[in-house]
Amino acid sequence: MSGRVVVVTGGSRGLGADLVRSFLHSGDRVATCSRSTSTYLNELRADPATADRFFHDVADIADRGSAEAFVAAVYRRWGRVDVLVNNAGVARDGVLGLAAAADIDAVIDLNLKGTLHVTRAAVRRMLTVGRGRIVNVSSVVGIAGYQGLSVYSATKAGLDGMTRSLARELGPRGITVNSVAPGYLTTEMSHGLTPAQLEQIRRRTPLGRLGAPGDVSATVQFLTSEHAAFITGHVLVVDGGLTA
Repeated sequence: MSGRVVVVTGGSRGLGADLVRSFLHSGDRVATCSRSTSTYLNELRADPATADRFFHDVADIADRGSAEAFVAAVYRRWGRVDVLVNNAGVARDGVLGLAAAADIDAVIDLNLKGTLHVTRAAVRRMLTVGRGRIVNVSSVVGIAGYQGLSVYSATKAGLDGMTRSLARELGPRGITVNSVAPGYLTTEMSHGLTPAQLEQIRRRTPLGRLGAPGDVSATVQFLTSEHAAFITGHVLVVDGGLTA
């Protein structure tokens, strides 16, 4: 079977679902994980056009054992991982002084520790073949401050720091590591914003709109392609000019 083997974490909905769709459309084999299944994932499993190129595993990557088991399952199925897109994430809004300890733990455990768990497991195998592409989905909130998102911002800034350091570690072995930092997108992650807040974001964005998942998926496709073979350790902002 031809095509790359691509792993996308958190592919059940929103940006993750669009990433899965994009790589399948490119002819790749795609594995994804999420804490529960979805109608979208069930449709991919049932579609003859994608069924043999798609794999989904119910996994909570915040748990190291679950994350490692997911990566191992991908290798048992297809024997390698060429591309890893660390997309899974969760946000909890609210000022830090009033944040519940459980919410802080949930955001850090999934966004940061979960990404480290999956990446560690995948990198061990990428190193044996001397090639690979890793893209971390961070956020503009890891670059610019946003009130009520201090914990989420800390995890996304952490991913960008991981990107830079890991790029130095893995570059000599033919593996590139980059981040994509989206602005506000028209996905479930922005549904908690009021119409007034959304309008304020639009006014502050030079391109005058929120981003679409496809804006980010196209960027990830570029960073995992041969066109980006000499790009590593970079944080590519996709925000319509919001942080310009």
